[in-house]
Amino acid sequence: MSRIVIPGGSGFLGQALAAELVERGDEVVILSRSTRDAVPGTRTVLWDAETLGPWAEELDGADAIVHLNGRRVDVRATKRNIDELISSRVQPVRVVGEAIAACPNPPKVWVQSSSLAIFGNGGDAVLDEHSTPTGIGPREMVTVCLAWETAFRQASAPMERTVVLRMGIGVGGRNDPATAKLAQLVRFGLGGRVGSGRQWVSWVGLDDIVAAMLLAIDDTSMTGTYHVSSPNPVTNATMMATYRTLLGRRFGMPSPAWLTRLGAPILGSSASLALTGRRVVPTRLLERGFEFAQPDFEPAARTALAACGLV
Repeated sequence: MSRIVIPGGSGFLGQALAAELVERGDEVVILSRSTRDAVPGTRTVLWDAETLGPWAEELDGADAIVHLNGRRVDVRATKRNIDELISSRVQPVRVVGEAIAACPNPPKVWVQSSSLAIFGNGGDAVLDEHSTPTGIGPREMVTVCLAWETAFRQASAPMERTVVLRMGIGVGGRNDPATAKLAQLVRFGLGGRVGSGRQWVSWVGLDDIVAAMLLAIDDTSMTGTYHVSSPNPVTNATMMATYRTLLGRRFGMPSPAWLTRLGAPILGSSASLALTGRRVVPTRLLERGFEFAQPDFEPAARTALAACGLV
């Protein structure tokens, strides 16, 4: 039995990972600001994600830490919100690094979540782990992710094994916020393409996210950065057409770029999240022989909608 510590484990991904770890018999400790979303079979320890405290003792002798902490990204692209997005990722990473540095027996591996949004708007170029982020793009995406990964490299420098998982847009699960939001738009007749519709969506099924995290925990030869996304990205137009078909809607009103930029702040979101895209492939996972349970979008979307009770 391994002991796994998950900062930010009370969220969507953390709950899915924790449930799988408990199922296989591991001891799971979730670091959270609240205990109300605790996963059955886990132990929740309070932390503020900013300062050292009794929670730091949980890291000593742990087999792995899987760091998932970070504020929800679907917010208005104001300076204040972007600064909070950065601090909600950077500060928890830094304080975990401080806690690990003080451990007599530090965790054997630190698995750190990140996002493919680090590439900003990639156009039609195929991007994998050998592609270097340009640093150019919406601040709420590129700047946030660069600061996140930089903080991790600095905080985890003393660790013998570290893994960064740059994740695509998650699809699946009962509490999947992205699927629920897109389904709502489709049902309101707003499920047409966004902008040109040619922007690429790098997505990944929830089961594959969890499988990649488990692999990162268990496989001692796995180090460095990996892309966690389906090998078959789709365009925005294809994604929206798929949701319309699955939800029985023949028509979805398109949203031109100008209208998206106007409407997104009203809806409390950032237009860049919908208007930019990147065509990413998970080269390093495929080279390891990783088999995606959900490689194609249509069955993955169908499963996600069913899990949300929408089909």
